[in-house]
Amino acid sequence: MTNKLRDLIADGNVHVLDGAMGTMLYSKGVFVNVCYDELNLTDSDLVQEVHERYVRAGAEIIETNTFGANPVKLSAFNLDDRTEEVNRAAAEIAQKASRDRASVVGAIGPLGIRIEPWGPTSRDEAVAFFERQVQGLLEGGVDGFMLETFADVDELQAAFRAVRKLTDRPIFAQMSFGEDGLTSYGTSVETATRQITEWGADVVGLNCSVGPAAMLDAIERMTLVTHLPISALPNAGLPRDVGNRKIYLAAPEYMARYARRMVEAGVTFVGGCCGTTPDHTEKIAEFVAVAQPRKTPVYVSRDAVAPERGLDPVPLKHRSRWGRKIATGEFVQSVEILPPRGWQIAEMLEKCRALKIAGVDAVNILDAPRSQSRMGALASAIIVEREVGIETVVHYTCRDRNMLGMISDLLGAAAAGLRNLLIVTGDPPRLGTYDFTGVFDIDSIGLTNVVYHLNHGLDPGGNTVGEATPYVIGVAVNHNASDPERELKRFYWKVDAGAEFAVTQPVFEPRQFEEFLKLTEEYGIPILAGIWPLRSLRNAEFLANEVPDVVVPESVLERMRKANEQGDEAAAAEGVMIAREVMQEIGDAVQGVQLTGSSGQVQRALEVLGR
Repeated sequence: MTNKLRDLIADGNVHVLDGAMGTMLYSKGVFVNVCYDELNLTDSDLVQEVHERYVRAGAEIIETNTFGANPVKLSAFNLDDRTEEVNRAAAEIAQKASRDRASVVGAIGPLGIRIEPWGPTSRDEAVAFFERQVQGLLEGGVDGFMLETFADVDELQAAFRAVRKLTDRPIFAQMSFGEDGLTSYGTSVETATRQITEWGADVVGLNCSVGPAAMLDAIERMTLVTHLPISALPNAGLPRDVGNRKIYLAAPEYMARYARRMVEAGVTFVGGCCGTTPDHTEKIAEFVAVAQPRKTPVYVSRDAVAPERGLDPVPLKHRSRWGRKIATGEFVQSVEILPPRGWQIAEMLEKCRALKIAGVDAVNILDAPRSQSRMGALASAIIVEREVGIETVVHYTCRDRNMLGMISDLLGAAAAGLRNLLIVTGDPPRLGTYDFTGVFDIDSIGLTNVVYHLNHGLDPGGNTVGEATPYVIGVAVNHNASDPERELKRFYWKVDAGAEFAVTQPVFEPRQFEEFLKLTEEYGIPILAGIWPLRSLRNAEFLANEVPDVVVPESVLERMRKANEQGDEAAAAEGVMIAREVMQEIGDAVQGVQLTGSSGQVQRALEVLGR
């Protein structure tokens, strides 16, 4: 008999998996101290009802209610001797619920114990435990297997071996990673993906632990190291504590938007994990149904945003002096500075006054770069504009706030007089020195769309906020991206979401940069080049080796090495000279420059500008 699941894997189309079983059972009054796997024996109708809801929502693949149905976990409920029975019943329930409209995969999760070398259980013992679960699922008639939420690659391999000892039916092998792209055992996305590919799994993927934004980053890394189809089943965002309960707040529409981005990144099997419901599955299925025939990017265009009658958006040239220059094609110059680490502002204001006297158009205020704690960028910008009288361009990140908090910030900042934004996703928390979690409700594309809505007097739901905000919307673009095709796609989405200018990463190689500019001409927004006057050889080597997305060519490093032989001042002077040469060579191809003035480099930035 033809395995319909294998046909789905082979056809190259995008397919929809179901969402969370435990979330649904909990919502129906099943307490967390109950063995959810035992419900296959004691309340099969309830389990079947959940499966049926997912099938009606559009799931093409459903998972059995057996995530913890291995003998080790079942032993906590004195059910280990019924392992095969529990799994067999679960498979039969799922097949009955599918009504031949969906394939059924047997869900297998971790044992809940550590195996060698991290614990006393041997790999062969782990395989034996998993074999009992696999046997029951096969007797119940599953079409394939979903090995999911594994953090230990060795344990996942034990489960894989157990399946392959008994059957050749398709295997989805999914790991669970943190926001830093590592498992709790320290294994990277790339390492795990390569190993799973070598084993011969049918599909490799990710599930659980993080929301869709962080998972998208990991997916993009996976696509570079495997030829296998990829699956992605994120949680519905990160859980929030609400009334002593863990609640997942990512809306179905939000999950569907990220499903789109994951598909564009290379995912062919998309669904949900903790916190997701049939409502999430339905929205994801709606996207897949619309996008599938065309196989082209689908996104919400700025053209779809229409203000309320009488609430006309402010023309770009009237929003700020910066906006006027951007709108009229004038060359603009800005210098970025770091807010203070503490609350004393005298040094920051002194730098800004020097920049104003020199005639610089604006000060770029960085927003906790490298995930280091500093005074807030919005508060710093308000103080600078009030005390110094120079316009600011505020770097605003998605890392530290949920969408509601960002909207509140932006409305308040508009009321305080801020007008110019540079929207960035933000450096991941692992770069900082604190143990904290990034939020990433939305990324820079989504936030650009939010600000564009606010500029039309609307919130993201289309509700009026009264008078339109007058923000000039900037975004970042990386001409050094390791995957230029993806970077260009994301840049296109940013422009279509509402971006009005873009700032690049530091430029050290003019020819390569100009080739990138040719690829972005059709997008039709001004490009400002990032210019970084190197202050030392050590600074150059740090950028070249330790800062993601910054490329310092060997020719520049060699110039800095030679200058460094003459001392620190010679090296700093050479850094300024290199920056001047780059700016002169690319000046006619861009509409402005953004110089770094952080780490005490304001004077060097002015030297580059000839001030």
